[in-house]
Amino acid sequence: MTATSSGMVFPSAGKRLLIYVVWDRRGQVDDFIPVALAGLRQHAETVLVVVNGALSAEGRAKLAPVSDEILVRTNTGFDIGAHRDALRHVGERIAQFDEVVLTNDTWFGPIRPWSPVLARMNSRAVHFWGLTDHARESPNPFTGEGILPYHLQSYWIAVRREMFLSEAWRDYWRDLPAMDGYFDAVLKHEVVFTEHFAELGFTHAAAFPLSDYDTENPSLFNAEQLIDDGCPILKRRPFFHWPPFLDVHAVVGRWTLAKVASHGFPMEVIWQNLARNVPPKILNADAGMLEVLPDVDVAYDQNRPMSIVVIAHIFYDEMTDEILDRADGLPGPYDLVVTTPDPERAARIEAIIARRRGASDGRSEVRIVESNDGRDQSAFLIGCRDLLLGHAYDLVVKLHSKKTPQDGFNVGRHFKEQQFDNLLRNPGYIANLMALFQREEGLGIVYPPMIHIGYPTLGRAWWANKPNFERVADELGIRVPLDDVSPLAPYGSMFIARPQALRLLAQHPWTYEQFGGEDAYRDGGLAHVLERMPSYAAGESGYHTRTVSTFDYMSISHTALEFKLDEMSFTIPGNAYEKIDFLRHSGWVGTGSARDIWRMYRRRNNPAIVERAVAVVEPLRRIARRLRGMLRRD
Repeated sequence: MTATSSGMVFPSAGKRLLIYVVWDRRGQVDDFIPVALAGLRQHAETVLVVVNGALSAEGRAKLAPVSDEILVRTNTGFDIGAHRDALRHVGERIAQFDEVVLTNDTWFGPIRPWSPVLARMNSRAVHFWGLTDHARESPNPFTGEGILPYHLQSYWIAVRREMFLSEAWRDYWRDLPAMDGYFDAVLKHEVVFTEHFAELGFTHAAAFPLSDYDTENPSLFNAEQLIDDGCPILKRRPFFHWPPFLDVHAVVGRWTLAKVASHGFPMEVIWQNLARNVPPKILNADAGMLEVLPDVDVAYDQNRPMSIVVIAHIFYDEMTDEILDRADGLPGPYDLVVTTPDPERAARIEAIIARRRGASDGRSEVRIVESNDGRDQSAFLIGCRDLLLGHAYDLVVKLHSKKTPQDGFNVGRHFKEQQFDNLLRNPGYIANLMALFQREEGLGIVYPPMIHIGYPTLGRAWWANKPNFERVADELGIRVPLDDVSPLAPYGSMFIARPQALRLLAQHPWTYEQFGGEDAYRDGGLAHVLERMPSYAAGESGYHTRTVSTFDYMSISHTALEFKLDEMSFTIPGNAYEKIDFLRHSGWVGTGSARDIWRMYRRRNNPAIVERAVAVVEPLRRIARRLRGMLRRD
């Protein structure tokens, strides 16, 4: 059962079997996967791709040129179950190989060439090796107790002949326990694999050992250093991990991606995958996707002009000149389509347009919409559906005559300026914004950051919209994971976007009746739901979002945010991650009554009792509510 040697080198003419696991919630294959497999193809005798779950015909067509065999299985047991089934599938043929690599789709690459790394590890006399390793930790961060053993990270485990032909190897995979959840996969396999085989005398090594770095998990915390040292891969996790946790470790995803781009890696495949599979607000934070743009044009390529249509819903026709002043800052001519709810407004708007715009400025049109139910949302998605589904424009600029008089002068003024200034401040600023689209073909939509001055959006921007959002997203086929606390969204409903990024929204057969009724302009109504939808719809189509701001607005916004966060953090010990964790585990503060404080105390100090109490009390509450209803009816 134990090793009979201290290890073996990989022979000069050796054969390598690569087993690569894919999982996609849509049954598709994102473009980064063929890139990863193509980079390894020359280093493997055989490439076996294992797909957990469904595989579309398009996905199979992407995998076929970069693999020798494709095995589709039920999505159970995560990548560990897939590796086990792949080994069973290979069976006795495994004896043909000198090394088996167990890997998966949790990384982007090759960022740096594979050849130097493989040549270095080929010469190491070991039984198994990984690219990176993880330090021993006490207590185990997954359980809060015991020990997390030192281990090679399971996204890349290369095993040599003596080990994979051993009885110990066969026993391990035969006796592998069920993996019902992510923590099972970590605790029952990843963190025990290295220690299990090391205790049996099998030797191991890491290509980029943590002893060369200053953290317990270099693949997460030291990605840039790993790339500098020649590591071929970039883990995907730094771009979907919880931002406050990365904040504690000063992991700056924007710098990491700049490092990746400097080595010529095709960034579009990274953005496509992240946009489709990461909650947009988490991605926005992890990758540092706020662009603070200067007022002087430093980036726009005049030799690559973009065809632009401005779609403006104008209810307050006295704002027509102001809107056109902003739009006229766009580089070059643009087409203008104005929607408005009645002929009288339309006539006044047309007169202003005729006074201001000539034939060389682009086409102009005023459309009278059938109903003002849904306001700018319905006017855009119904009244201008033909423009969004057509192919005449590279970009659409969505504006409307925003006043917000119901919120008072100061709040309304700030909201309007926050929208218009951060989208269309002046010609130099706008040119730099347009250059973002020139630079990144996968950029789908840009808009100002979340409004938080004058509005209590922080921590509650879903309001009552999330249940209906989930319903509508499901109806539209949007599977991008939702953000938990607040969505990444164009609050104020002004943005600049590629029409293709909005196609899922525009092609749906909306009706004006859906936007009407008693709840039309309340949270949970369709207009408010769709206001929060663009980044998720764009992400489903593989387009990512960036938020944009002027230097002036960022000086206002950041100082206000910093002060508010400082004040909210004052009474809670620890760093930001610990403060947030404390509050989340404490639960809803409510009104701060004695009952609320007691509930929070019990939730923090004995959550099991709280859960049991809820299980007992909630049925009694339901009975009480029914009795009260019966008494009222009597």
